[in-house]
Amino acid sequence: MYSISTETPADEYEVEALYDLCFAPGRTALSSYRLRDGVPRVADLCLSLRDEHRILLAAIRYWPVRIQEHQALLLGPIAVHPTAQGEGFGAMLMRDSLARARDSGWSRVLLVGDAPYYSRFGFFRLQGVDMPPPTNPDRILGLELGEDSWVGITGTVCRAA
Repeated sequence: MYSISTETPADEYEVEALYDLCFAPGRTALSSYRLRDGVPRVADLCLSLRDEHRILLAAIRYWPVRIQEHQALLLGPIAVHPTAQGEGFGAMLMRDSLARARDSGWSRVLLVGDAPYYSRFGFFRLQGVDMPPPTNPDRILGLELGEDSWVGITGTVCRAA
């Protein structure tokens, strides 16, 4: 039995430790983290997945960003504990959090990641949307939660105001 719940302040240390385990402590040096500096997370979309013993197996976070005057969600990081990878927990968190985002009125999501993995959730390569360097443009992916919500949106992704 597994439970998905909204991350709480009490989860912070454990979630950060999971991210460090999965991505190494140097992860915060990535350019996408500059978009998160000083900006509160979208708390109702930051989720954790735990087993019946309350052991943290996976976590996902979202941050608000903008492209010109358009708002978007920056997905990530998402992590699954190495001992639980391949069990579908990441996919469970993706589907649950994206449904919550849609229900909350968000219309578009972006992330930096591998297209072959994220395309199964509907993500596609964004043309004309740039992340702060150094980011490989082929890894900038988007998902439309609303019809044609990425159509005509171009520019550099910036921190939310």
